[in-house]
Amino acid sequence: MKNTRILYFAASAMLACPKAAVSFLLPRVSSSAPRTMPTKIPNYFPHTKIASPSSSWSLRISVPSTLHSDPFFCLSAILLLSTFGISLERRTVVGKALSAPLATMALALFVANVGIVPFEAPIYSVINKFIVPLAVPMLLFDSDLRRVIRDTGSLLVAFGVGALATVAATLVAFPLVPMLSLGDNNWRVACALAARHIGGAINFVAVAETLQIAGSVVSAAIAADNVVVALYFAMLFALAKETVPLSKSEESIVQVQGDYEYSITDSSNSPSSEMDLPSVAMALSVSASLVTIGGLFTKLLLPKGTSSLPLTSALTVIAATIFPHFFARIRTAGTALGIVFIQMFFAVSGAAGSIRLVFQQAPALFAFSVAQVAAHFGILMGIGRGLLRLDANELYLASNANVGGPTTAAAMAQAKQWKRLVLPALLTGILGYAIATPIALMLGPVLCRLPIIGKF
Repeated sequence: MKNTRILYFAASAMLACPKAAVSFLLPRVSSSAPRTMPTKIPNYFPHTKIASPSSSWSLRISVPSTLHSDPFFCLSAILLLSTFGISLERRTVVGKALSAPLATMALALFVANVGIVPFEAPIYSVINKFIVPLAVPMLLFDSDLRRVIRDTGSLLVAFGVGALATVAATLVAFPLVPMLSLGDNNWRVACALAARHIGGAINFVAVAETLQIAGSVVSAAIAADNVVVALYFAMLFALAKETVPLSKSEESIVQVQGDYEYSITDSSNSPSSEMDLPSVAMALSVSASLVTIGGLFTKLLLPKGTSSLPLTSALTVIAATIFPHFFARIRTAGTALGIVFIQMFFAVSGAAGSIRLVFQQAPALFAFSVAQVAAHFGILMGIGRGLLRLDANELYLASNANVGGPTTAAAMAQAKQWKRLVLPALLTGILGYAIATPIALMLGPVLCRLPIIGKF
């Protein structure tokens, strides 16, 4: 609690000035004076529709325009917002329910719409162009595909069926719920949510950045999908039975700390992974090298303008599979840095959004997410139980790994006392990290050609 209070004090001291503090304590409705924003700064988000502040939020806080144009003010705000989300998830029940990304986005959305931070700033472009590409490889350092295949058993088959079920569900849901209110962002969001429901939130980030989805749409999509995923997980927990399915995996101790954080202790001779200065430096260096190589190959092999994130992700997975011991030594440092960097993406996405647009777009996004997840579950159970005769509990766990990612799947296995499935659940979720982004991006051209049936 002491650290949390210090964080709140630092946030208040940095974000406020005497004039802003008085305005915050004595709020007033601004009818004539629009929010002060730098007029000479170009739009660094050409794909983002910047809403008029006066039309989306009536309560304004007066912040000097010099602060909005100060890159260190904006960077400090983004870092404080990112830290706030992580602390809230770690220390409160509400934060665990919301998750760090959603908590960060919600607060960033609020402080931007009341005028504390700008809707756009040069540092936002720096984060999207340089910080996010560094984060993606770091969160894939543990993607040793040989270990996934060796230690997951029949759960790997169930996970593969779940991934195919998500692809089919997206093709079914998009014509029925085309999210017409999003305009040209509709198929992009469908791809991003497909990535989320194959591998997890990190893949949503990679696809959203690759396809340049508007910040307000990202905020609304994450908010709506989190509600659907929470309800879906509750259903999976209710359906699953507390028995121990058969598994060939060795019993391991897996500790889950957060959305992307976990540690594994087993009988294998895997090298220890500690957070120290050499590992931090090595994690940054390796990630930057992978991004550089991925960018070079993208320019050589793919059409001009193609994002290098998918190819960088593929190179990271290949490298982690070929050199698993080396990447295991820097995994902890890479994960810690990757989480902070990804949190910065969510903070920027929230700050670039409009509360009015989020509420306008949320119903269509919620409906699509419900349709997609429902179709995923129906197809998964139809193929998994009806054709392949797989264990029902393993199908529920595989679906959790698809929709939520490795940490939520491992947490479910632990909660249900499926000790022999904790490690396989974690590993299949890591496989989702590795495969979801390219699969979802390949869906884009197909979705654009589908006939639209629904009008929502």
